[in-house]
Formats: sequence, structure tokens, C-alpha cells
Amino acid sequence: MKPEIHPDYHKVIFVDSATGNEWTSRSTVTSKETREVDGEEVPVVRLEISSVSHPFWTGKMRELDADGKIDRFRKRYGGGKK
Repeated sequence: MKPEIHPDYHKVIFVDSATGNEWTSRSTVTSKETREVDGEEVPVVRLEISSVSHPFWTGKMRELDADGKIDRFRKRYGGGKK
């Protein structure tokens, strides 16, 4: 790898704002908010949503269908959730 052309890859604390879950990973993302971990200042990155709180991954996915298009499709072609 060429020196001086790659972004700084460092330890980061990610916080899911919806659930409060936190995990440490490595990233090039930075933040003004920091926290000290094992004597090292680590940036804290707040996420609006992650796999911990996303409806698809939690199994709490809803269908939003104001016009009834999904029901008409299911009636016409069958199958799917009812």
C-alpha cells in the first residue's frame, strides 16, 4: 500500500440511538464526541438505525399499503401473507 493516501482506520464505538446498544469496531468514520476506552480516546458514532433495530432484521416488519394495492395483487396472483 502506498503511504499517505489511505484514510485513518481506527477504533470506533457505534451507538444505535433507537435501542442504546453499543459495539466497538474499526472504521474511517470520525466524530467530535469521544469516549476513553482502555486509556485511548475513541470516537463515538451515533446511528439512527442498525441491524439491531431495523424492522427487517428484527422480524417486526410492517407493510404500509394505503391504496390496497398489495391486497389486490395477492387476490389476483395468490400467495403471500394474509
